[in-house]
Amino acid sequence: MKIEIMSWVALSCLWLMFAGSAALKEGQCEVCVKVLDRFVNSLDEDVKKNQEKVEQELKNFCKKLKNKEERFCYYIGGLETSATNILRMISKPIGYHMPAEKLCTKLKEADGQICELKYDKEIDLASVNLKKLKVKDLKKILSNWGEDNACKGCAEKSDFIKVVEELMPKYAPEAAKKRKTEL
Repeated sequence: MKIEIMSWVALSCLWLMFAGSAALKEGQCEVCVKVLDRFVNSLDEDVKKNQEKVEQELKNFCKKLKNKEERFCYYIGGLETSATNILRMISKPIGYHMPAEKLCTKLKEADGQICELKYDKEIDLASVNLKKLKVKDLKKILSNWGEDNACKGCAEKSDFIKVVEELMPKYAPEAAKKRKTEL
């Protein structure tokens, strides 16, 4: 009798441990959740019901993504260069209207890397001192603006700063205005 009770208690404790760890914590799988939310919201209801159409739409959706979101697509098989393909794990639950958080929990079980992706912190261009940024950060700003080639001949950090300041009114007009009023 005591052994049965102790084994029941042990099994209950194990179940609680694993059941509690399955849910996503705050900030976990942020890239997965945001990408899947945007993707699902972009689909028509008739497309959601067809797995093949969902997979094709996801591949098309992934072609437009950059940085961490593109890496997410690589992990799930949404890119042509992907080594694996777990699109079925996404397309089928979308047809059942499974929430993105729950879907990402399932994807996490299949490939833990998916939930390790986190967005880079946004740089507040209005208040940041560009001279204190690293060249890597300045390059990232240009890349986010789609201006990877704008600074091909840049050799010095000051060259990158100059290009960022020149392009800021085009890509971040509010930040450019605030910077001008502070000077």
